[in-house]
Amino acid sequence: MRTIGNVHDAHTRLILVRHGEPVVATLGRVGGPLGDTGLTDAGRTQVRCLADRLGASHELGEVAALYASTLPRAVETAQLLAPAFGGLEVRERHDLREHDPGELDGLTWTEAAERFEMVDFDTEPDRPVGPGGESLTGFHERARRAIESVGDDHVGETVVVACHGGIVAAAVGLVFGLAVSARVVLPTRYASMTELERTSRGWRLGRYNDRYPVTDA
Repeated sequence: MRTIGNVHDAHTRLILVRHGEPVVATLGRVGGPLGDTGLTDAGRTQVRCLADRLGASHELGEVAALYASTLPRAVETAQLLAPAFGGLEVRERHDLREHDPGELDGLTWTEAAERFEMVDFDTEPDRPVGPGGESLTGFHERARRAIESVGDDHVGETVVVACHGGIVAAAVGLVFGLAVSARVVLPTRYASMTELERTSRGWRLGRYNDRYPVTDA
């Protein structure tokens, strides 16, 4: 962490990059630690396209650290982004992973619906998604703690985090002061950037869903 003369004046930036297209999405499968097998070829192309842009433009300035959730699709995304930042080491954090699906992990969504009563997050935010899984409220609480922790570790710096749509939604909820029980439905695209900025006035949203010139190829 870089030392700042006055922490309250420090400007901290977290660049959240949603992973590229994952294999589980093409199979209709629940992608927890068991089900996730990484990115498709199209997903790798999406992330490489973003990495090429960032490497050429240097628009993020000096990046102090590169993080990823422990799920394969996020780790692979971070590894593909690393050359754009001088080959930074990927730091994996379990608390940056997507909503924990518990026993739904690895099933197709059709199989999950047949075996378990699916939760309605709009009306049951405190009910786990499945046996051994997280509730929406619990997930948002964990995700927000992770975001705050990364920010605390890098006061006044810019960091990149390869993560998930759920983490992005939790971050937006944090910025706008939404209740942790609130469902945040956002069209966050694969290999897109969402920028959080923290100053003495708190968190604010710098950008959302920035993916030019990434395509869905």
